[in-house]
Amino acid sequence: MRDTVVVEVIDLMKRYPGAAVQALDGVSVAFGAGSFTAVMGPSGSGKSTLLQCAAGLDRADSGRVLLAGQEIGRLREPKLTQARRARVGFVFQSYNLLDSLSVWHNVLLPQRLAGVRPDRRWAREVLNRVGLAGRENDHPGRLSGGQRQRVALARALAARPEVVFADEPTGALDLASGREVLTLLREAVDDLGTTIVMVTHDPAAAAWADRVVFLADGRIVTEMHAPSAEKVAEQLTAVTR
Repeated sequence: MRDTVVVEVIDLMKRYPGAAVQALDGVSVAFGAGSFTAVMGPSGSGKSTLLQCAAGLDRADSGRVLLAGQEIGRLREPKLTQARRARVGFVFQSYNLLDSLSVWHNVLLPQRLAGVRPDRRWAREVLNRVGLAGRENDHPGRLSGGQRQRVALARALAARPEVVFADEPTGALDLASGREVLTLLREAVDDLGTTIVMVTHDPAAAAWADRVVFLADGRIVTEMHAPSAEKVAEQLTAVTR
């Protein structure tokens, strides 16, 4: 299954207005089905820009973005939004939950926005998997940071996306809560066949992935398979110099 490419970016170039350097400088990388990839690099290396362009949240200046074989980089709204809602899930450091909605309605919201009938049975299964069965009627404000991030992960998985993009998903969490979220991401890959692409600054978090891609100055400089926290930290220090 991992031989199937879910997301591929080809020769992406991106420069923000007024910036002296390229945010992305000819980046090409592919993410296979059922794989877990961590993207790392020093501040300003282009890792979040890569995630945003690959997910269709931002547009590259040039290059191609293929999502399940469909080139999305040139899609105009609302077709881009439709493709994103149908195929992509998101987990952000800031959770991006609506406090006015219950856990249950937060989880179902992306499907409703996409105009599809929510799979309520699967949504309940996902909430059970992330340890929130019985909390459906609670509102995010009553939950801990770790619980809110689990809601965000349930929301991402409930629509059965082909890929989940996670931007610093443990960045605002304590060590124990972060480990819980990483365990759930790993289980989503191993048990559900989800493709995960995670931006992180934490070598310990990256060690949960199958592969780590390192960026510096808008370019991919190396990658590592079967990573350990120690090896990731060493490589991150090397690319930061």
